[in-house]
Amino acid sequence: MILNVSAKRIEQPARTKEDRYWQAVMARDHGFDGRFVFAVRSTGVYCRPSCPARRPRREQVVFYAASEAAEKAGFRACRRCGNHNGASVEQAGLVKSAVHALQAAETNRPTLAALSKHLEVSPDRLARGFKRLTGVTPRDYRDAQQLSRLKSSLRTSANVAAAVYDAGFGSSRAVYERAQSQLGMTPGTYRRGGEGMRIGYTIVDSTLGRLLIAATERGVCSVCLGDSDAPLEKALREEYPRAAIDRDSAGLEAHARRIREHLSGRVPTLDLPVDVQATAFQWKVWQALRDIPYGETRSYSEIARAVGSPRAVRAVGHACATNRVAVVIPCHRAVRQDGSLGGYRWGLERKQALLDRERKKAQ
Repeated sequence: MILNVSAKRIEQPARTKEDRYWQAVMARDHGFDGRFVFAVRSTGVYCRPSCPARRPRREQVVFYAASEAAEKAGFRACRRCGNHNGASVEQAGLVKSAVHALQAAETNRPTLAALSKHLEVSPDRLARGFKRLTGVTPRDYRDAQQLSRLKSSLRTSANVAAAVYDAGFGSSRAVYERAQSQLGMTPGTYRRGGEGMRIGYTIVDSTLGRLLIAATERGVCSVCLGDSDAPLEKALREEYPRAAIDRDSAGLEAHARRIREHLSGRVPTLDLPVDVQATAFQWKVWQALRDIPYGETRSYSEIARAVGSPRAVRAVGHACATNRVAVVIPCHRAVRQDGSLGGYRWGLERKQALLDRERKKAQ
């Protein structure tokens, strides 16, 4: 069995798929929501498996893979169990089941085909629903989960080989191929807390308070705003406690000058190289943020649509919140649908000041 899921009742003996579906209906099993609907001939209504209504006789029930199929056959949605929300309800249940299965798989790497077979849906349907609601594909989610396990294992395992095995990688080659883009360094360097890595930083005054700028040889890795130097320095050192982190005011003078000019409104365009770790979805969101014209904003839902994942509004918000290079990646230009500010890692007063200044300069 490829997937080690906790819902063992799925694996209990049943002669046919419809037998398993009927067991789920009788148990009002939320885990099957999104995987099928059941329609009742005597009432002309179709429901989710978890519907709280009284159960019909088995001979009156017919199963459909999706609400569209039930409606095409002449059945109407049950209002009590929420099927009037149609495909969105089904997709949410399906994606929730998929996420649980991926999390339970631990060190296994289930393919889309194996996952869709386990959930008894087509691969295309699962992929579309997963991407629409989470903003990433099942593979991207699986890879991000595995990378998270690797980072955790690297901090605790006796050596890199043990960490690679514990995280479920079949070989060290796959890890090293992904290391530079997703860890920003080799696994061994990460395990040693960034040992051997060189990061230069400077802290200067700006129109929005103290400004920390840090960079590796590849580009800017941190831009933070704050009220005092100590918290800014502490945050920089926490991620890579053994990296060689030193003041480099001269080396970062050009970057600091350009960012300060941008903050003051004298330089609208800020195109600096960055060296930050991110998932594929985070990169898509951050690029969409950089595409927002100076002096304008976009709602989280508009950004979600721009990256091709219109239902991944929360995921967009999370990508904005995890941005480590303030202003360079302008997450301050992301606002709520009603125009209110939403959140900002470096304080809402700074976000409002940035937006006001940009609007004024853009006029």
